[in-house]
Amino acid sequence: MPDYSSPTVKLHRQQSPESVACAVITVSDTRTLETDRGGAMLVELLTGAGHEVIARQILPDDPQLLAAAVRQFSVDENIDAILLTGGTGISPRDQTPEALAGVFTKELPGYGELLRVLSYEEIGPAAMLSRATGGLVDQTVVLTMPGSTAAVRLATEKLILPELAHLVREATK
Repeated sequence: MPDYSSPTVKLHRQQSPESVACAVITVSDTRTLETDRGGAMLVELLTGAGHEVIARQILPDDPQLLAAAVRQFSVDENIDAILLTGGTGISPRDQTPEALAGVFTKELPGYGELLRVLSYEEIGPAAMLSRATGGLVDQTVVLTMPGSTAAVRLATEKLILPELAHLVREATK
């Protein structure tokens, strides 16, 4: 287990913003704000940790709409991070990674790799079905995750919340 109390980690966290402004996008052809449990959980976890959710949207599994929304949020000076749930599987409609591939200015392959490792520990080899990815669009952090509440909780609690402020700090240096 890494030592999160080391002087180097403490210094990075001290220099990071206390609160990050986020946009939350759920990618789904079937969910609404009322039925989107994964997106609602993400908002709850972010705000519970002291971050601000500036915008929340539900978009259909349409690569052009998704890419346009991410580009639009990335130029909004009030948004530091865009977090997306859904569209990361392997069904024909799951196209979130493809939509973002052409938008990323830098990729963060470690995010998806770590999420799959953590997921494997919980669900076994079915973790390979997730194509979660992360990257930057200029200075905006963009992270995707599956839409299930279990995946949202895992990604948010184990990866996103511990590093979000540090990611934003590094992206905006």
